[in-house]
Amino acid sequence: MDTDGELRIDAPHRELLDQVLDKWSLGVLNELCERPCRFNELRRAVPAVTQKSLTATLRRLERNGVVEREVISTRPVAVRYRITPLGKTLRPPVEVLLAWASEHMPAVERAREAFDTRDDQG
Repeated sequence: MDTDGELRIDAPHRELLDQVLDKWSLGVLNELCERPCRFNELRRAVPAVTQKSLTATLRRLERNGVVEREVISTRPVAVRYRITPLGKTLRPPVEVLLAWASEHMPAVERAREAFDTRDDQG
């Protein structure tokens, strides 16, 4: 937000928000807030995510510092993902957004229905 009260989202902020609040990231972060997980555990826990999408999501989250990748010296070598302290700071603002969505969902549904049934579409 700008100092004069204007809401302005600069490109770096937009890119970050797009990367940490997208469809798959929220599911991954939700799981990792509970406990560290291996790749296949995340894949089972986040319905419908493909291996390719999950890999890309984890890489983006790791690049942004909200998830860390830990190589476990087992045979075969395994990788475990965990949320970072920075990643944990995302939980409160996400919970606020989810609370807003829950509170306003009936109004949003009414607006969608009104939009979808308008005769003057197109």
